[in-house]
Amino acid sequence: MAETKGKFDFAIDRGGTFTDVFARLPDGRERVLKLLSRDPQNYKDAPTEGIRRVLEEETGKAYPRDQPVDTSLIGWIRMGTTVATNALLEREGERTALLVTKGFKDLLHIGTQARPKLFDLEVAMPDVLYEEVIEVDERVVLRQDGCQLPRKDPERIVTGARGSCALPLLLISSAVLAHEKAVGSLARRLGFSQVSLSSEVMPMVRAVPRGYTVCADAYLTPKIHQYLKGFTSGFKDGLKDVDVLFMQSDGGLTPMEQFCGSRAILSGPAGGVVGYAITSYSQMEKKPVIGFDMGGTSTDVSRYAGQYEHVFEATTAGVTLQAPQLDINTVAAGGGSRLFFRSGMFVVGPESAGAHPGPACYRKGGPLTVTDANLALGRLIPSFFPKIFGPKENEPLSLEETTKHFHQLTEEINVFLSSNQSQMSMEEVAMGFIRVANEAMCRPIRALTQAKGHDTSQHVLACFGGAGGQHACAIARSLGMKTVFIHKYSGVLSAYGLALADVVEEVQEPCSLQYEPASFSELDQRVEQLSKRCRDTLCARGFTSGQITTEVFLHMRYEGTDCALMVTAAGYPSNARSCRAGDFRSAFTKRYLKEFGFTIPDRPIVVDDIRVRGCGKSGITSVYKAEMGHRQAKPGGYLDTSVYLWEELPCGHSIQGPAIIIDKNSTILVEPCCEARLTEGGDVCMTVGSDPHCALGTELNTVQLSIFSHRFMSIAEQMGRVLQRTSISTNIKERLDFSCAVFGPDGGLVSNAPHIPVHLGAMQETVQYQVRSLGNKLKEGDVILSNHPCAGGSHLPDLTVITPVFRKGVSSPVFFVASRGHHADIGGITPGSMPPHSTSLQQEGAVFTSFKLVTGGVFQEEAVTEALMAPAQYPGCSGTRNLHDNLSDLRAQVAANQRGSQLVGELIDSYGLAVVQAYMGYIQSNAELAVRDMLRDFARRRRQETGSLEVESEDFMDDGTPIRLRVQINEEEGSAVFDFTGTGTEVWGNCNAPRAITLSALIYCLRCMVGQDIPLNQGCLAPINVIIPPGSILQPSQNAAVVGGNVLTSQRVVDVIFKAFEVCAASQGCMNNISFGSEKIGYYETVAGGAGAGPGWNGRSGVHTHMTNTRITDPEILEKRYPVVLEQFSLRPGSGGAGKYRGGDGVIRKLLFRNKVVLSVLTERRSTRPYGLRGGDDGVAGLNLLHRAKGRVLNLGAKTSVSLEPGVRLCCARVKHCRALVYI
Repeated sequence: MAETKGKFDFAIDRGGTFTDVFARLPDGRERVLKLLSRDPQNYKDAPTEGIRRVLEEETGKAYPRDQPVDTSLIGWIRMGTTVATNALLEREGERTALLVTKGFKDLLHIGTQARPKLFDLEVAMPDVLYEEVIEVDERVVLRQDGCQLPRKDPERIVTGARGSCALPLLLISSAVLAHEKAVGSLARRLGFSQVSLSSEVMPMVRAVPRGYTVCADAYLTPKIHQYLKGFTSGFKDGLKDVDVLFMQSDGGLTPMEQFCGSRAILSGPAGGVVGYAITSYSQMEKKPVIGFDMGGTSTDVSRYAGQYEHVFEATTAGVTLQAPQLDINTVAAGGGSRLFFRSGMFVVGPESAGAHPGPACYRKGGPLTVTDANLALGRLIPSFFPKIFGPKENEPLSLEETTKHFHQLTEEINVFLSSNQSQMSMEEVAMGFIRVANEAMCRPIRALTQAKGHDTSQHVLACFGGAGGQHACAIARSLGMKTVFIHKYSGVLSAYGLALADVVEEVQEPCSLQYEPASFSELDQRVEQLSKRCRDTLCARGFTSGQITTEVFLHMRYEGTDCALMVTAAGYPSNARSCRAGDFRSAFTKRYLKEFGFTIPDRPIVVDDIRVRGCGKSGITSVYKAEMGHRQAKPGGYLDTSVYLWEELPCGHSIQGPAIIIDKNSTILVEPCCEARLTEGGDVCMTVGSDPHCALGTELNTVQLSIFSHRFMSIAEQMGRVLQRTSISTNIKERLDFSCAVFGPDGGLVSNAPHIPVHLGAMQETVQYQVRSLGNKLKEGDVILSNHPCAGGSHLPDLTVITPVFRKGVSSPVFFVASRGHHADIGGITPGSMPPHSTSLQQEGAVFTSFKLVTGGVFQEEAVTEALMAPAQYPGCSGTRNLHDNLSDLRAQVAANQRGSQLVGELIDSYGLAVVQAYMGYIQSNAELAVRDMLRDFARRRRQETGSLEVESEDFMDDGTPIRLRVQINEEEGSAVFDFTGTGTEVWGNCNAPRAITLSALIYCLRCMVGQDIPLNQGCLAPINVIIPPGSILQPSQNAAVVGGNVLTSQRVVDVIFKAFEVCAASQGCMNNISFGSEKIGYYETVAGGAGAGPGWNGRSGVHTHMTNTRITDPEILEKRYPVVLEQFSLRPGSGGAGKYRGGDGVIRKLLFRNKVVLSVLTERRSTRPYGLRGGDDGVAGLNLLHRAKGRVLNLGAKTSVSLEPGVRLCCARVKHCRALVYI
């Protein structure tokens, strides 16, 4: 199909600001063109205008703008567009009504129930895409023991949708397609112009992401069709005889008429990935390549190693889409990212100057940005930029504006610096921000490589986009890369990639077969049917059989786990023990081992979905076929730098750094000790040398402070990714109920990734206990396991694994790394180890104080197994009910720590132990400074308003136990005393909270009140003196029951602190713990509620707040794995307190149990109501109800455990069943 001799072929990337055009001319020459995407004074549509200009200029024939373009000389047109992305970002899609199974009208509002930013009290989340919801009175229930719910008449459905043109349809358990098709058919007969069925848009299990995807499809597809209609109208006969293809998010092209909203989100960036993958990978000796696309507001990074890396669930503009997409990671650091100096730290982004007003140098009153820093350092040359800036868009870039702003910021920084620190020049400040921005962009690259087991240094950095060339050498050097590749079309690489891409047809269908010989014949048959559909479709588009290839993917997982991998059998030919499409078992186990570090040989493998990707080979072939003086700044001063025009450089020419290479669309900085060489094709290949800078000393450097903050945080984040990848339990792998952190040699917290707030201060207490307790007994190769409250534990299911980091020549640990994860069961009196009525610690499960999990590098499986089974010795208790998962997750925690220890060692190798430990201390001091500044500011306002520097508050647990707080603030020092004297005594139940819980709540509150990104470490507590009366509910005796203290009392402590400071009204004040189980299964979840309102914002409804942020299991996964039907999950209207700013509403969650189970409920705020502030109403109290047979309804109270009988004949006449209806 690519052969269009004698005609013009066009590949066009229509971006938000610019439209890039690549044209292949009839004589084989190539042209590139860049024009504004919107210029209504000159043309209606940028791609049409680009095509018109090329045709007119190359043929010499007039193509008037006011007439449709003659298509007789056009071979094909390929496009990538941000139309769908922009409509999603700006919420300008089609008016939409959602049809959803009755009981789930708010399912997509609640989503996973996790909030996106842990410390933002105003929970800001994008609005849903639909205007109204119509509930469909239907239900499909997966078959379990012959149970089935009745089907409803579809003709009774679809009423009440008015003024909506698009209709997404989401029915729970829609693997049974009949219901969705019936309702969809009826909706079309009623006249809806766009009807999207979730079972057709993305036939995969998981209702929430599938629901988001179908909504996006219905919301965006009409906008795409609207754009396509306008585009085709600019050509004669509407492009009838021209092959027009559009790029999809997965990197494949599709015919214009099949281009839809759910597959269009990454249409533009996908072209760039294809472009660098084909050009860079093939030239650079098949070394894996990192794509680095730096734009104005953000930077995209991706990886290519011979195959495109896809993900099947990704979030864009707050919408999680379940569709094949290239794995592109975005970081909010681009040319337009703003520069700040906050509490002694250089901060870059995430705020952006945008296109308007843009950077300060744009002459429109904008702020300082990364672009300004490059300009101030001489890395951008105004004379080479068009005069399109200023109010009238006719002026050059303004170095004067940039310099003025930087001088002001430099003065501010030098005022802050103490007399002991040397003053900074403007150039040093600008270079500092560049280095911080570079480190911010390195973090996603490390996540893309190291966290998945790849060596970053063994990659090539393929740089494209307008801003990337200025940073490429520095980023490659920081990551240990030796080669940077910049294609000659790097400024328009997304358009060029479209010309190189293939046409793709994908088909997919759900499957629930085990991968075993008994299923191979059915798998083979279904694979062949899907493959034939792909081939037939591509043949119908004009491809010959020789141009078509198909690739089979199976979505596979181990039975009983939630982590599925989309696996190809490429490189694994079929054999006698596999299906005909290939040896998928071997492919799966090898991929699983690489991704997660282990396999589960004794577990069956389940195939969730079958996917076939057909490719029609249609892309073009990638063919390879005056110096001026300037000065640019470096860290030590200015260097004389040569400037070259790219187009004037001959192939094979080498340039030693420092140098600048400029073309029409980009600027490349060749740093000192680097060499740039032009390849035969005219591309730039740079060899990166070692860092020429002098060694860093132990004295404080504010720029390095920011860089070390990024590095320490990156270590904690990578530990978390390893733990998530290598764990096996739903709690850790899916609900993300874990935290990872780095600690100093004294056990003080250095850096904690933003995981679970209730773990924050508690982990520090745990590590410091081990330092005091074990001291010199710790040896290299030891790993400690602890969960006892007296040793800094939160509650027993939270197992903390601690690894000391040793350094050669140093006898004691130089750092510690630790991970804490919630294990679904560790024994005790109830399944799930969350007993609502425990009265002693022994009833809550296995206890570890300073247990050596690993000794001399050997995992102590026998000893830890014995300890996990030990609770069985107590009356009414059992040992762990899920030993296999316990052991697997503990190994995962050890692996995460090992990764952290390795990364700490690499950091020390780079800078030296003394420097790393010095900056550890500086980072802790920086957090202390931020908290002191916040306290001084609050004290000043408080003194002006009331004349007092003291605040106090009180709240109560449901049993009447008071939690009292009195805070005395020293304005001069920026310190405070938090005194909990007057708090109630230790209770008979399990709401006792160890001291570590109160410290976690306190550090969380302080971080929220600071209101800006600061390192989260022990420095936050340095200005604070905490007084907790011994024997109180906040510092109970050693053997007190504490399981509820972690999940309930912690929330009340937060409410009391925020009430004292009048920061916001109370949130739900509870984690709403629900667990059920039997001898065979066990399940645990925490359920969302409403967030408190604040001064200037309404509280968010249906979201996790404060001390937890775990996800909730998807409804379809829940029903597939456990004997339960989720009948309702929606908001509880009016439950949030009224006021000028309303509190968020809670939720209703209704469960129907299908087997005999023990249900445990551990909740709060069932009698005391969440408080309002400044005249706002209190929220409504929660309620736990049990509906038994014959209509009997029981109030379970806040905390109870009850045995439930299974349903017998659920939908036939009168049946006996149990329903737990939980209002939260």
